[in-house]
Amino acid sequence: MIVLKFGGTSVQNAEMIDKALDIATSHLERAPVLVSSAMARVTDGLVEITKAATAGNEERAREILAQQRAHHFAVAEESLSGPRLERARVRLDHCFAELSSLVKGLSLLRECTPRSSDAILSFGEILSTTLVALRAEERGIETELLDARDFVRTDDHFTSALPLFEPTNRLAREQVKPKPGKLIVTQGFIGRTESGATSTLGRGGSDYSATIIGAALGAEEVQIWTDVNGIMTSDPRVVRDARTIDRISYNEAAELAYFGAKVVHPSTIQPAVETGIPVLVMNTGDPSGPGTAIVERADGKGLRAIAGKKGITLIHVASTRMLNAYGFLSRIFATFEKHRTPVDLIATSEVSVSMTIDNSQSLSTIVRELQEIGRVGVEEELAIICLVGQDLWKEPAFIARVFGALKDTPIRMVSLGSSDINLSLVVPGKMLNTAIQILHGEFF
Repeated sequence: MIVLKFGGTSVQNAEMIDKALDIATSHLERAPVLVSSAMARVTDGLVEITKAATAGNEERAREILAQQRAHHFAVAEESLSGPRLERARVRLDHCFAELSSLVKGLSLLRECTPRSSDAILSFGEILSTTLVALRAEERGIETELLDARDFVRTDDHFTSALPLFEPTNRLAREQVKPKPGKLIVTQGFIGRTESGATSTLGRGGSDYSATIIGAALGAEEVQIWTDVNGIMTSDPRVVRDARTIDRISYNEAAELAYFGAKVVHPSTIQPAVETGIPVLVMNTGDPSGPGTAIVERADGKGLRAIAGKKGITLIHVASTRMLNAYGFLSRIFATFEKHRTPVDLIATSEVSVSMTIDNSQSLSTIVRELQEIGRVGVEEELAIICLVGQDLWKEPAFIARVFGALKDTPIRMVSLGSSDINLSLVVPGKMLNTAIQILHGEFF
């Protein structure tokens, strides 16, 4: 069996839903499970609804809700007929009535807990899969619509929940029964805690859902269908002559995803790595076009791609107490762990350590606690450039070429992963795109 995951732009309207189903139909004999995101811009709209309602602007929240309702009903009426259209109307009415009640509650309370946020955001995928499954039936495909919350179990860290693999694997094998000729449709992004509350895996989590389900069911392949031709040598919006990479290793793809390449979600690769499942990244709008295969090991050395990540904060901690001492670093990182703030890059010297973070929500508290350890400096509005490839440091001229190309760019920090596949540089955020363009021109 295989898993086919379609992103928001791949199911954004009736025409794209049909293109997605054309692809699914071509794989029917491989017992496909179709994992769908919410329609494009729907999750953003639900976030905006939540913010407006919490701010007491119920009128604005209901205006956006009405727009979302109209769009989903328009897609239903364009793609369905007869009893299936009536079933869609009933289901959509039920979902939007629930959303309306949630909006009313938020407007009265003027507060939205992470749990309430997940309850609202989950409707995007529930709505889209309702329409995808009914359209598949309309086209004569044997279809089963499953609620992912019945078999994806997570912890209770709402808005960015972590999957609980043991119960998820067991429940998926019990409830998801792929077979050749049948299309199973389910949601990405959402799950349920062990206490029964709806949870989400964080923005972009539908990719993660696809590999979680694929790993649980022993899929032969996971296909991620998006709006670009695979993973490219850089962001085509920044570099016009960026080109598709045919094959890339799990480790390389994970580094690129984490450091800014938005084709796949950073967590996507983990279940695939553990089970050795190939992940293909393809373009729904160009199914016969080039794509990227993410595999255990890709042949070839040298630079594979360049990614960039804005919104970076650099924190520098210095103290002579660090010299010849143990326990110093553990105290620093215990602070970040306490405030659930991941660290991206690290560089150390005898008496100092520098770290980058991309989540500054708890920055002031973290800085205050780090000041008890040593002198703390903070630089904001920075960016990370990530150069990924096999055995980068085995070519002596590579580093010289990088720094030579960026001779006019202030570099605030340098980090090389122990795997030798990632050279990362911290630069001013406003210079990120120019620096990436220069490096791409130098190496590609």
